[in-house]
Amino acid sequence: MVQSVGNMALRRLGKCCRSLLNESHKGAFCGVLRPGWIESCIGAKRHLLSDDVIKLQEFQLKKLSVAHLAVGPKGKYIDVFSQKLQRNELILRDELKLLLHLCQSSDDMLVVKDGIYRYYAENHNIMHGDFRFGPLFMRLCYELGLEGLAAVMITDKNLTGFFPDSTSFNIAIDMLFMKGSYESALEVLRTMKNQGIPFNKDTLILATGTCYKLDTAESFNICNALLEHEKEKRTLIPRHAYCFAVALALRRNDLETAQSFYSQIMNTDGRLCQNLEVLLLAMSGEMTQAISILSAALLPKSPYFVKKLEFSVEVVNLLRLRSEQRPYMMEVEQTVTQLEEAGQVTEQTLDDMLCRTPTGKRKQGVIMKEKIISKRTLKPLKYHLLSD
Repeated sequence: MVQSVGNMALRRLGKCCRSLLNESHKGAFCGVLRPGWIESCIGAKRHLLSDDVIKLQEFQLKKLSVAHLAVGPKGKYIDVFSQKLQRNELILRDELKLLLHLCQSSDDMLVVKDGIYRYYAENHNIMHGDFRFGPLFMRLCYELGLEGLAAVMITDKNLTGFFPDSTSFNIAIDMLFMKGSYESALEVLRTMKNQGIPFNKDTLILATGTCYKLDTAESFNICNALLEHEKEKRTLIPRHAYCFAVALALRRNDLETAQSFYSQIMNTDGRLCQNLEVLLLAMSGEMTQAISILSAALLPKSPYFVKKLEFSVEVVNLLRLRSEQRPYMMEVEQTVTQLEEAGQVTEQTLDDMLCRTPTGKRKQGVIMKEKIISKRTLKPLKYHLLSD
């Protein structure tokens, strides 16, 4: 039954390409605002994992290398593998690895799927410490836009143990997050927890991001319970996960919880944190402090290369709304106008800032030591050369 669902997912999603994953969808950070103030906001469907985790380009280069070294046409090997499945012959590890690297289409993935089920049925008792197919399969689904198949297989109880690592689950959740399949992403998270797969920092960001997007009483409770549990374990919770939790609490109009999570963020100097703080202060009625943050961000004499702090038009408009017919109305208007003139008010919504595509780790130049012999002392000189 599960395999037939997988086949249906393949046929339905086979023609999808990765570029479609970046299309916009209607979403909003409107739950914290007055009803009807913004009828619709655009939230980009972006992924939350960096290229350092997805490693899609690295995977594609490996596929090209394997295809170049493979004997005979790729299609022929896939046909031969399919025939081997039909004859109920034993599937070897290296055969399945080669199949995954030669797969190019959703039709090929039908063979891959059947090969995985057969291989695991034959080897699940001896797979401890063996090659991990999970991340490889998930990157293949990522490349082909088959997040539906990824979700079906990683949550299938018949494949429990085939995906024993956090990376496989994280990539699957990230794919589902991109497509707006938040309920499915939450189901993958539940499966991950039930199987005892450890949550890492990427998982926490994906989990809180998924709960934020769902914006239900259940997802709010899940988000709160998850962060409290990780806090009790003394886990270092990423700032981005806390930001999602604060934003969700504001959507649910729970200012106390939002303030509690915000107070646990170690460094709040960034653009996202500053926007969340202004929003939190405005909703709490602390207008003087909110104005103070906006005023401090004005940098009229700063050099052009200094990045100026930007505030979402969504945030400043809410601030204006909350200051109407109040003593500080003129001060708010003056400060916001100065920010607008300085180019420090952006059309980006808080949802855009939260669901940003991460840049990943920066590659640093490697410091190389080169021994140079002194002509005068005939002893090596200490000299460090920065490589290009």
